[in-house]
Amino acid sequence: MSVPESRRIVLFRHAKADWPQVTDHERPLAERGRMDAAEAGRRLADTAIPFDLALCSTAIRTRETWKLAVHEFQHRPKTVYEERVYEASPGELIALLNETPDDVQNLLLIGHNPGVQGLADVLSGSADGDARERMSRRGFPAAAFAVLSFSGSWKTLEPGVATLLDYWAPSE
Repeated sequence: MSVPESRRIVLFRHAKADWPQVTDHERPLAERGRMDAAEAGRRLADTAIPFDLALCSTAIRTRETWKLAVHEFQHRPKTVYEERVYEASPGELIALLNETPDDVQNLLLIGHNPGVQGLADVLSGSADGDARERMSRRGFPAAAFAVLSFSGSWKTLEPGVATLLDYWAPSE
């Protein structure tokens, strides 16, 4: 009998966006967002999680966030720009994650609120240390990320099966 494989998911909200006269999908990062995205990238690199795959919303602000964050990584994971991440609900994000091939052990999702925060809340049936308290207190501001783990295949990912291992937000 085999032991279920432990997997990690990092849920990363895009950094602070600007509000120019463009569609929501086309909004770029604000100057503060560019700085926070790079800092989040350094913090993600510090986790030493060897990401196999990054799923990134197609919105300009998520793409810019990812470009600045991944620059801080020693090894760049395969990146898929996925339209379904944009404006997705937690349930839609779970359905998308259920499609992940089982050779992917560690996945990074770069998306938007309220979906990303809702997904972190709904997946985490338990938490290490004070991660849940910090996430509850801060919410999920721009450039924040949550690190979760679960055991089993991606097809078995569902509400409550993950453990919230860590949480970080700018000026945390």
